[in-house]
Amino acid sequence: MGPLKGIKVVEMAGLAPGPFAAMMLADMGADVLRVERPVAGASATDPRLYLVNRSRRSIALDLKSPAGVDALRRLLSGADAFIEGFRPGVMERLGLGPEPVMAANPKLVYGRMTGWGQNGPLAQAAGHDLNYIALTGALHSIGRKGEAPAIPLNLIGDFGGGGMYLAFGIVCALLEARQSGRGQVVDAAMVDGAASLMTYMFQGRAAGTWSDERGSNVLDGAAPWYHVYQTADGQYISIASGESQFYAELLRLTGLAGESLPGQHDRAGWPLLRERLAQVFGSKTRAQWCEIMEGSDVCFAPVLTMPEAVAHPHNRDRGTFVEIDGVVQPAPAPRFSRTVPDLPRAPIPAGEDDDAALASWGFNGQDVAALRAAGAFGRV
Repeated sequence: MGPLKGIKVVEMAGLAPGPFAAMMLADMGADVLRVERPVAGASATDPRLYLVNRSRRSIALDLKSPAGVDALRRLLSGADAFIEGFRPGVMERLGLGPEPVMAANPKLVYGRMTGWGQNGPLAQAAGHDLNYIALTGALHSIGRKGEAPAIPLNLIGDFGGGGMYLAFGIVCALLEARQSGRGQVVDAAMVDGAASLMTYMFQGRAAGTWSDERGSNVLDGAAPWYHVYQTADGQYISIASGESQFYAELLRLTGLAGESLPGQHDRAGWPLLRERLAQVFGSKTRAQWCEIMEGSDVCFAPVLTMPEAVAHPHNRDRGTFVEIDGVVQPAPAPRFSRTVPDLPRAPIPAGEDDDAALASWGFNGQDVAALRAAGAFGRV
């Protein structure tokens, strides 16, 4: 089940952003076949823990073998979309670039996941999430005033600007292909996606409401009413009382409504207001503030660890997290009212179901036997 049921996708195994895009498509019901390299012996890590590999079959193809390359070509001839995350030119050297592959399957959407993109001075350079968000202005903008930029995990480059944009681009191209009958290449670069995620901040800068000085803007921690505060038990809470009615509720529930304080938007008074709020929030535990503010219009939430997030009543009620084969993980998102996706399936070891996976893509027993005899796939 799921809104992408019936869509067939071939995924070349890779690092975080490509598999995340494939996971998103598989979570929504697409039939995604993951192509791995042949592996020598069992992995030291339980395959169930590679959560971004969930909900798809896996085969192990040796693309140094002509038979392995031919098998991949055949898979791509029957696919709706393809995901690869190598440096520009790698697939072309294998004879599996867009031109020959799409000549055989004109409707194929050829998704390419890279850091720097398929062209440009840095296209062939190595890089990681941190480098891509550094080049777009995103990294510079995150952190406290007078301190080094804060590293926001690898959420912005790998997953937000990378995997999600690739999945979005593939679905856009699939929709267009239904009208035109023609596929196309989706060039998803993490540097482009990270820049796109900064659109709202560039909007503010153009309007003169966003400063290049880190930690001096409303959304980067400068505003005392859009901030994180420590509680009496050493935990943290978040406050985002931007609108006037929410700020009034903040003052009421903290007991500060009657005090003589700087105005909400009096920037010169923000240090004093932040200090006063820090004193108040430091006078009670996180649990006590949850009792007072959670569910109110303050725009409040406790800062939770991952285990605490799984156990929170709101997340439990919505099923935001699920347990698959004993491993707790985020559930597929977003939600659909009619084409509800199935529960994700646990990831499996590379090449564990070569025969069944190939059979589901139209390979008969003789085909599989011939591939095995040619050393095209499987564990070595």
